[in-house]
Amino acid sequence: MEFHFKKGVYKLNKQSNFDFQLNRVVMWDGGDLEEIKAVGPKIKTSEDWKRELIALGDKAVSEGRTESAIAYYRMSEFFMYDGDPDKKAYYVRATEMFYAYYKPVFDSGEVVRSEVPYEGVKLPVMIAKAKGEEKDIILLHGGNDSYFEEFFLPMQYLAENGFTTYLFEGPGQGGVMRVQGKHFTHEWERPVKAVLDYFQLDDVTIIGASLGGMLAPRAAAFEERIKRVIAWSIFPNFRDVILSASGPADAGRMKLAKWLLDHNCKGIINAVFGRLAERNEMIRWGLEHGKYAYEADSAFDYAKKMERYQMMDIADRITQDILIAGANRDHFIPYTMIGEEINALKNVRSLTFRLFTDKEDACNHCNCGNVKLTFDTFMDWIMQMKAGGR
Repeated sequence: MEFHFKKGVYKLNKQSNFDFQLNRVVMWDGGDLEEIKAVGPKIKTSEDWKRELIALGDKAVSEGRTESAIAYYRMSEFFMYDGDPDKKAYYVRATEMFYAYYKPVFDSGEVVRSEVPYEGVKLPVMIAKAKGEEKDIILLHGGNDSYFEEFFLPMQYLAENGFTTYLFEGPGQGGVMRVQGKHFTHEWERPVKAVLDYFQLDDVTIIGASLGGMLAPRAAAFEERIKRVIAWSIFPNFRDVILSASGPADAGRMKLAKWLLDHNCKGIINAVFGRLAERNEMIRWGLEHGKYAYEADSAFDYAKKMERYQMMDIADRITQDILIAGANRDHFIPYTMIGEEINALKNVRSLTFRLFTDKEDACNHCNCGNVKLTFDTFMDWIMQMKAGGR
């Protein structure tokens, strides 16, 4: 099977988060670059995003371009907020279209769908068995705002290259949250244990994207069946990532923000983030999505909950080989945060840091401008680690 991954990083919107998410629509989700170029400048608010993406989805359906329609409908939901009845409706519509479109792949057995019982819900899993000799078993998952269908092609690419891959959604992700109502937990070892137990897996590599760059190492700290860890994003502490996204990072501002949180200055925090959200759509989205995904009732409550989403307090328990993948123009996470992780991961068997750059078209969040290079790098690293005795 031939794989044709898209490559490139495009300037599609002046606002950094809209710009990245539009690149994501094209690079990961099957959207058409020229269509996105045409609507990108029209998007200035979350309401604009919803209107333009739904219109593109409707147009693609009318023209029989199902793959593009799935991309537009799926991502139209991205900037819809809790309470919008269209949020679940368009997620369900895109998902149903996805499984209908790829029905031949599932019917052939090339990819198998399964469900893992977990705390009153079912975690969806897609399994792609290795072609030829099995080189490794990979457990793959997303992060804060992912849909696991986005990793459908990379999962198959891994399998084609000899890596049996279990792709799953956990609490707070995809349909587990949007349909089943199960929100995030920082104790990611719990859903990971459920998946490993259900399929009786051992000696696996875990790959976690975005927030998964913290969740996957966190799971590894409590799970000896995980032998290798790929943190597909620098992510030491979610609270610090939020604060760095609220404006130009400087030590004084960060210190003040942490002091206000530590001293429970709820009114000040809520007022400051309320004003920032009125002026900045990225902060507005982060706050609204955060309150929805983490069941928080205010900016202060959200920020306090995010203090649990870190690897720093358990980093000394991580003993596996670990690869951390960063990006030099990540609009969410300054790559300079890597120093915190390097200093904290003092008991790992080995630590590799790979900074992807604009010269490789892999400079954006989760290197979405060059998926092939990213996964080729991951596979090469796994084989190097296994050759070294793990």
